[in-house]
Amino acid sequence: MAALQLASVGQQGMVDRTSGDAETFPLLQSTDGDSRNGFADDIQISVHGEQEERNLTRKLVVSVTGMTCAACSTSVETALKRLPGVETAAVALIQEKAEISYNPALLKEEDIVEAIEDAGFDAEIISNTVIPRPGAAAPANAKIVGQFRIGGMTCAACVTSIETVLRRLPGVSRASVALTTEMGEVEFDPRLIDQQAIISTIDDAGFDAELVDSGQRDKISFVVMGMDTDKDSKNVEAVLCDLKGVREFSVDCMTEKVHASIDSEVIGLRAVVDAVESRGSGRYKVVLPNPYTSFSSDRGADVGQMYQLFLWSCVFSIPVVFIGLICPHIVFFHDLLVLRCGPFLLSDWLKWALVTPVQFIIGWRFYVGAYRSLRRGSANMDVLVTLGTTAAYLYSVCALLYGAVTGFHAMTYFETSAMLFSFVLLGKYLESLAKGKTSEAIGKLLELAPTTAILLTVDSAGNAMTEREINVQLIQRGDLLKVQPGAKVPADGTSVWGVSHVNESMITGEASPVAKEIGDSVIGGTINMNGVMHIRALRVGRETALAQIVNLVETAQMTKAPIQKFADYVASIFVPVVVSMAVATFLGWYVAGKLGLYPDTWLPTGTSHFVFALMFAISVTVIACPCALGLATPTAVMVATGIGASNGILIKGGDALERAHKVGCVVFDKTGTLTKGKPAVTHHRIYNKTPLADFLTLVASAEAGSEHPLAKAIVDYAHHFLVFGEPPTPKTAHTPRTRDTSWMKQASLFENIPGKGVCCHVDNKVILVGNRKLMTDSGVAISPAIEDYLQENEQRARTAVIVAFDGTVAGVIGVSDPLKQEAAVVVEGLKSMGIKCMMVTGDNWQTARSVADEVGIIEVMAEVLPAGKAKAIQSLQADGTVVAMVGDGVNDSPALAAADVGMAIGAGTDIAIEAADYVLMRNSLEDVITAIDLSRKTFSRIKLNYVFAMGYNILAIPVAAGVLFPYFAVRLPPWAAGGAMAFSSVSVVCSSLWLRRYRRPRLTELLQVRVEK
Repeated sequence: MAALQLASVGQQGMVDRTSGDAETFPLLQSTDGDSRNGFADDIQISVHGEQEERNLTRKLVVSVTGMTCAACSTSVETALKRLPGVETAAVALIQEKAEISYNPALLKEEDIVEAIEDAGFDAEIISNTVIPRPGAAAPANAKIVGQFRIGGMTCAACVTSIETVLRRLPGVSRASVALTTEMGEVEFDPRLIDQQAIISTIDDAGFDAELVDSGQRDKISFVVMGMDTDKDSKNVEAVLCDLKGVREFSVDCMTEKVHASIDSEVIGLRAVVDAVESRGSGRYKVVLPNPYTSFSSDRGADVGQMYQLFLWSCVFSIPVVFIGLICPHIVFFHDLLVLRCGPFLLSDWLKWALVTPVQFIIGWRFYVGAYRSLRRGSANMDVLVTLGTTAAYLYSVCALLYGAVTGFHAMTYFETSAMLFSFVLLGKYLESLAKGKTSEAIGKLLELAPTTAILLTVDSAGNAMTEREINVQLIQRGDLLKVQPGAKVPADGTSVWGVSHVNESMITGEASPVAKEIGDSVIGGTINMNGVMHIRALRVGRETALAQIVNLVETAQMTKAPIQKFADYVASIFVPVVVSMAVATFLGWYVAGKLGLYPDTWLPTGTSHFVFALMFAISVTVIACPCALGLATPTAVMVATGIGASNGILIKGGDALERAHKVGCVVFDKTGTLTKGKPAVTHHRIYNKTPLADFLTLVASAEAGSEHPLAKAIVDYAHHFLVFGEPPTPKTAHTPRTRDTSWMKQASLFENIPGKGVCCHVDNKVILVGNRKLMTDSGVAISPAIEDYLQENEQRARTAVIVAFDGTVAGVIGVSDPLKQEAAVVVEGLKSMGIKCMMVTGDNWQTARSVADEVGIIEVMAEVLPAGKAKAIQSLQADGTVVAMVGDGVNDSPALAAADVGMAIGAGTDIAIEAADYVLMRNSLEDVITAIDLSRKTFSRIKLNYVFAMGYNILAIPVAAGVLFPYFAVRLPPWAAGGAMAFSSVSVVCSSLWLRRYRRPRLTELLQVRVEK
């Protein structure tokens, strides 16, 4: 199969050189091995296919039609859960969809469809994706995620239509489109569909699409400045052909662009760039695209376009209004405008001439949008605008022609059409301006991205020899980089030389500069305050914390909160309902007039019952606004996620934000959460007369293989005692330890027993280091004297670690982990917010109770294994309580995943914690308060937005339909209705922008937080 693929690529690469098109060169020599092994790979895949299916879970998304109520969805859900192999099944009545997770080795998708149809409903498969089981190997051909910039969307109906057409494509398993960011994220199988087919599908749906990020890291693109002639392009081609690891490439001399596919394990981007620049003797300069441009859409162009259209609309509309409303009251202008020029008055000629460019040139974008919307079987705001303005324009033209033929001069409404467009364009301009403000936090994060770095080359002794300034995209793992005072740290890494302070506030929210010494970790994008540092790059490009933060925030802004699903449904049927109401309004007023149900004195001068009814219908058409509904949730989520990121709180989507505002119970882990996570040995007692040095050597040798914080504290203490050096400062997991360990002895048969301790053989002794459970399970007796000493340590909030040699207790080590200063205040603050606090820990009961008493927690669960923490969370959820779990994100992953809201605290640069819904980058419990408080205020703002959006339509449509006219003679002209419609969406966006004034609660204010129901 590989050979066939190469042959196909080779045929595509045969492009006529005289055509000026890009040439593609597949390099067969770099893939010979793949070609020879292709048939063997197919055999291997077929042999292991059945085993792979057993290791995988598939998620099937099915469209279920015919459901009318909750009873229908329940019956479908029950039928699905009865099938063998079904793990989970959820049915959404409003979306008419079912999501089923099942084992493909036990069940086929045809059986699932048949079960739904047997229940009495129609079923159609939307997508079927693979979910690897925990611990299972990922499929050989993993799906990739592509990001696309999508232009032309105006409301939630557009978003729904794009997502629908994308999800119908073969190979597409997930499609998510965000209206506010104008971005789409599509997960697809590259074997079944490519990016160009996705772009074409979006274009066919009536929108503009552009690929931003393919998700394939072996694809590189750059511009070669100075590649002006065909000879230059051949030089570049020759360079790429000579490079080992370049699979295929295309060189376009006209645009100076190069696209290549490389083997990242063989060659890096820097080697390719250096090779190209060295060939031209300085003539060629490689320019790399900004890697962060994919994270934000170009708002400036959209705002500028709307502003220009609005200005031109005013240029034509203001004279029309002047002619129709002001000039008749000025004698000179009145006499001039009533002059007859041919079949029409001069005023009619002028208004017709001025309005026509507004209707068909400036307003052309609305016609295009309406056509595209109707072509894909939906309707959006453009349909309403074009219906209202076209009706007013065509009636005015017909009235003029009718007057020219019959001599009866009826009123015209040219100014209605012109002013409608002007108000709508003004609203669109203000909306674009306001939506740009919602993403300012992302813009500030992007400004942190460094552009250049100083690369050092060293000799064999490690001394710096040369310095070279390079683009940050050319940094590779392991590079030695120089960071000068005032410069930005170019990549995530470790300090290897120099002492300084680094301002990390822009990433972690930590206000004070952080001291950095040799061995300390540094974050890319932070600012070096004083002193020169040399750092070793560990994470570069899109693996850096900054890139992951921006990507996480962008992804969060694309996820929809559950409350938005109802708004999307309303928006999908909104336009047809409004058009029906407009028709009903027209028929009601027209028929009532013909039947004499209201006096003719109600009719304006020069109008008829038809015109009178038509104006009410146009007002209803243009005053309704589906855009406000579509913007109510995403704009608030966008602002909130940006605010959270600027405060070191990363929120993974609107669904997490919505769940967090309902939190009724917060469960804390102890070590590293309520405590500082930096335990230290404070006491020890030996019971078998072993010399202290030998005792510590044996214990440290056993604990060296454990990653538990208590084990590290014991090793640190032993190192200090035996080597007589300064005890090392506890580092994070990413920071390597550099110290002499020659004094340790070799441990064999090492076993780490979760929740109990370790067991191994050292120096022909069986060493046990752990808690009471380990000793009891191993048959080690604990004497009353030892038990008294254990209880003494536990009552003082110290963890007592028992050590046994060959089945007998040899000693006890007391380890203390001090509480965080803010722990007690935060717990009391959560209680004042109406939130119950609990602590779940694997430590013993007495130590756990002592810590809980200090911080004010009443309910405690101790001696709980990591897997048991998840069960504890589930027991709390049994009565419907929304539970948040606060842990370190590593040992507590099962509990974080089981909780309704998982909060990983003290993550630092490790922000890609899958189990957590909130990632708190600082190691401060105050951020738990901030996260919940921000969630509550955001959701309150979302509710207020829906009040604005729904309340506006509920009140405005009856007024536009003339409900108040019989009683108060209040009638809303169509141009005024258009203005109200334009400003409704602006009001919603501005309401969301009010969240930018959010200030995190201070510790001194926590106790004053009131309970919010």
